Amino acid sequence: MNLHADQTTLALLELGGVFFVLGVLGRVAGRIGMSPIPLYLIGGLAFGRGGVIPLGQATEFSHVASEIGVVLLLLMLGLEYTAPELVTGLRRSWLAGLLDLLLNATPGAVVALALGWGPTGALVLAGVTYISSSGIAAKVLSDLGRLGNRETPVVLSVLVFEDLAMAVYLPILTAVLAGVGLWGGLQALIVALVVISVVLLVALRWGHMVSAVIYSDDREVFLLKLLGSALLVAGVASSLQVSAAVGAFMLGIAISGSTAHTASRLLEPLRDLFAAMFFVVFGLNTDPRAIPPVLGWAIVLAAATTVTKVATGWWAASRAGVRRMGRARAGAALVARGEFSIVIAGLAVAAGAVDGRVAALATTYVLIMAVVGPIAARVVEPAVRLVQGLGWPARA
Repeated sequence: MNLHADQTTLALLELGGVFFVLGVLGRVAGRIGMSPIPLYLIGGLAFGRGGVIPLGQATEFSHVASEIGVVLLLLMLGLEYTAPELVTGLRRSWLAGLLDLLLNATPGAVVALALGWGPTGALVLAGVTYISSSGIAAKVLSDLGRLGNRETPVVLSVLVFEDLAMAVYLPILTAVLAGVGLWGGLQALIVALVVISVVLLVALRWGHMVSAVIYSDDREVFLLKLLGSALLVAGVASSLQVSAAVGAFMLGIAISGSTAHTASRLLEPLRDLFAAMFFVVFGLNTDPRAIPPVLGWAIVLAAATTVTKVATGWWAASRAGVRRMGRARAGAALVARGEFSIVIAGLAVAAGAVDGRVAALATTYVLIMAVVGPIAARVVEPAVRLVQGLGWPARA
């Protein structure tokens, strides 16, 4: 009994220390105007193996909390979209989305193959370098007052395409990591496409009914039903090899109207708490000593995919008739990588199906890109004006 009490005491002390440090890191990030994701990852590195203060008793809770964090991240992402917005965004941006996929997944796949990580490693790293951070992009656009700019719908359309692409990619990745082979991957793809189609149909025609089942005027009851539904759907999706994250995302899409708005406000603090634990746990699983050997490759990938994201946004905005300044802003808004890249790498690490250096490279890459992205968005206008001052025409 005393041993159990001592373990509980130690776990409480460890969790209290972790949460307090995360709060301090979040405050620091807010003060300097950057995403807290890089600092949370650094916090995980400090508390993990090879770090300054390795965790002991709090590890089990941390891992469960991190899984809930992934579910809440994707649920909240789904709540931001309605089915009509997704369909419209897909129609508007499919060509730019395909270019985005080609330009930004290729560098990751090429580097993984060059490092000898095989097709599975290439699939993982392609996803890590492909997907922009919707959360960071939305915050940057809001902070810089660009939500009403002409290029912003283009940026949002590309992000919508990426999120839908993830709904197809994650089930395939889950199946491949589970070692089910080509046929298993094809089955996962078919199931994912069927699930997406059914959910979009339900959301378009009967979204109000789904919302009515989950909604309650009592905040406590609403939260319990919402969180319970998300975890149940995520569990069912995981059992079907569709990915728990995709299940949560689809549930978010099916919830519409004022219910979705209320759910977002209610879940936001929980999402922030558990998502922070998710990033910490990913850092816990990464040995800081593994970072220096992959630092050069992370810098190469960061440089290459910054250029390819800017090119994607530039081309997509040009098709919409946006001028050069707006094209540059659109490209810069897409540069940041964050939560999705870590979700992908986290799935690979948890499955143990890839080289251990994947976690170190993904961590280093996201650390760089989560910092570079907001900076690029802030400096792009002065940079374009400087170039224009050297003789580049302002219109095109």
